[in-house]
Amino acid sequence: QVQVVESGGGLVQPGGSLRLSCAASRIIFGFYNMGWYRQAPGKQRELVAAITTFGRTNYADFVKGRFTISRDNAKNTVYLQMNSLKPEDTAVYYCNARHIYAPDNDYWGQGTQVTVSS
Repeated sequence: QVQVVESGGGLVQPGGSLRLSCAASRIIFGFYNMGWYRQAPGKQRELVAAITTFGRTNYADFVKGRFTISRDNAKNTVYLQMNSLKPEDTAVYYCNARHIYAPDNDYWGQGTQVTVSS
């Protein structure tokens, strides 16, 4: 059974940093585009950042210049480095894995809470 597991969330003060990790198992990681999404209370889930199998990245405007997505194919892991965090970044962050040739092979993690507060 495919597993996508996020880690690294927590409580951080405004201006601080966190690094989220997402480990995927039982998939051929190199065939999956990976993405980070977030969902704040009362809001829809939204894309934060994505990275293709070739390493091409895409960011939501609200995180450009602050967040960096990267992947380590040898470790089946994708990362989200979050700097200059703001209270409005508070949300549950989800990792997504989507097969490049079979989009129905679409897997989500359980989410990790990020809270930015003083």
